[in-house]
Amino acid sequence: MTPPTIGNTTPGRDLKRRFLWLGLAMSLGLVALAIQLYRLQLIRHDEYAAKSVANFVKEVRLRADRGVIKDARGTILVDSRPSFDAFVTPAFCTDCFEQVIPRLGELLQWDPEQRKKIEDLVRVSRRNAPFQPVPVRVDLTRDEYDRLNARRDILDGVEVVPVPHRNYRADTVLSHVLGYMNEITQEELERLNGDGAKYALGDYIGRRGLERYFESKLRGQDGVRKEVVNARGQTIEELNDKLGENAVIPPTAGSNVVLSIDMRLQEEAERAFPGVTGAVVAIDVNTGFIKALVSRPGFDPNLLTGRVTPSQMATLARDPLHPMINRVAAEHYSPGSTFKVVTQLAAFKSGAFRPETVVHCSGGYRLGARVWRCHKDSGHGPLDGRGAMKASCDAWFYKVADTIGLDPIAEMGKSLGLGRPTGIGVVAEVPGIMPSSAYHDKASPGGYTKGMALNSAIGQGDDNVTPLQLALVYAAVANGGKLYKPQMVQRLENLDGQVMEEFKPEVVSKVDINPAHLKAIVEGLEAVAQEPGGTAYRAKLKSGLPADFLVAAKTGTAQVARIGTVRLKTHQMSYFERDHAWFAGFAPANKPELAVVVLNEHGGHGGVDAAPTAMAVMKKYFELKAQDATSPPPRANQPYTPSLPPAPSLDEAALTRAVVTPPRANLPGEPIQPPSETGDDSATAD
Repeated sequence: MTPPTIGNTTPGRDLKRRFLWLGLAMSLGLVALAIQLYRLQLIRHDEYAAKSVANFVKEVRLRADRGVIKDARGTILVDSRPSFDAFVTPAFCTDCFEQVIPRLGELLQWDPEQRKKIEDLVRVSRRNAPFQPVPVRVDLTRDEYDRLNARRDILDGVEVVPVPHRNYRADTVLSHVLGYMNEITQEELERLNGDGAKYALGDYIGRRGLERYFESKLRGQDGVRKEVVNARGQTIEELNDKLGENAVIPPTAGSNVVLSIDMRLQEEAERAFPGVTGAVVAIDVNTGFIKALVSRPGFDPNLLTGRVTPSQMATLARDPLHPMINRVAAEHYSPGSTFKVVTQLAAFKSGAFRPETVVHCSGGYRLGARVWRCHKDSGHGPLDGRGAMKASCDAWFYKVADTIGLDPIAEMGKSLGLGRPTGIGVVAEVPGIMPSSAYHDKASPGGYTKGMALNSAIGQGDDNVTPLQLALVYAAVANGGKLYKPQMVQRLENLDGQVMEEFKPEVVSKVDINPAHLKAIVEGLEAVAQEPGGTAYRAKLKSGLPADFLVAAKTGTAQVARIGTVRLKTHQMSYFERDHAWFAGFAPANKPELAVVVLNEHGGHGGVDAAPTAMAVMKKYFELKAQDATSPPPRANQPYTPSLPPAPSLDEAALTRAVVTPPRANLPGEPIQPPSETGDDSATAD
């Protein structure tokens, strides 16, 4: 036997070393296996368990039909049109970022920025919700739909799904009322789903107007259909029958919303309104339901419903006419002489004035060292309350303010709903301003002065009302003092037309008005429209309304900028320096039904640029009433077809047109020079 030498190993020792290495490798393998098993069975158990089920059964969402929006006669204003969206389900998207998304980018013609945005979206979804489909293209065109369908075999995890998209048939008409829809945000998704709703990524949600206010009613409830699928998410049709009776839970359609607005009257208001910007409100004085509502300019809800491009939003934001603002309720204005109804009510209630109280107008009213001018420079002479309302004599109302002060006027205005929201709810609104002495002590440099009362008495100064608020004031005068909550939805219906919820008139408050005072004021308002010399007489005469059809009305011209020493014609002034033209009234005066307010923003003069619109709306309303009394009701659920001419557009030159005397804003307490309603100093001014 040869003795071992240094540096040599024996076969036994070599075998032992090999066993050690093998044992170490096996131990490391077992440790790695244990770690992987722990990761698969504990850390990612839910994901792989769901994936194993998804390899067999997938739940497909069945979208509920969103309710339609109709006018008072059942004409469909908003419905849904068929369309298709493309979705990617990350869990089924094999080689998603290397092959599928690049192929989608080619087929849908994405630019690099769009492609990166989709990749980021899919990555986030793969981490958070891998089995939730991610919308990658909404409202596919016909060509896009055909291209995706033709290449479905190489687009693992991509689905083309029928998804109804909102269809606004009235274009820009009633856009502020109807609202629009766009994609739900992540914050909304978390908040609403936490409250029990069932929204998914890519769902649309109501924005503004009826779409927002009645979102939960319009939306309905989605259903579910179970399908047998393979590991790539593709349906195995021949195995679907094995899922049984509970494979499909049908969706429940949303409720239909029926408005109080009649599109026949709405179209007449749109046609008759000459303004580039402004508002028209027609309201039932005995219920508070709105019959027509114009806010111009409007926007196209079809454009905003979807993924709006930054350039489109920038265009809307830069528009100097601000088409996204609802001028009926979300913007306030000085009411001009239409406010004189409030001042006269306060005057009579104070006891310091009676309907027969006479004030002499010499063309202005002196208070201290200043003279507050009447719109008629030559003066109206002696006038009682009725005559002052008919001629819109400012001096009579200056005398009221000087005698009783601002606070009784403010108190009357507030009792009629001015200075606070109306509670309409469906659309956003501002409260307006009904200033008092306390208001001026806080808001005006130097605090309240008597001159502020004179300005407020004729609807200038800090007086600010919305057209909707003013319509409610005149409705309350018409109905004897009831202040109604304004409403524009009559009822909610189900798919079969059965009434699910009906909205009744709501009286907010009853204003304490002496019937004798109210009668005197209505007589003055009648004289405005019915008698020669009244500021709305010419408009009534030309309207085609019968002579014995009594209209009670008040026109107004609200000054926007200080006029100065020279009266300027409307065409001499730049657009945003022109006066606002107002009309407010109701008919028939002897048995009131309809109140109408027209604001022609920067339009000129109330008697010329607002009153004819109101007369046309009143005439149409009563013609339709007589027609409907003898004609059979129309067939319901007919789609609305627009037939209106384009709305007036702004003369761009008017934005920068030079003026003879540059106007400036009035300072607090500074005398107002009331503008002429007709642009001259005739007795038909205002």
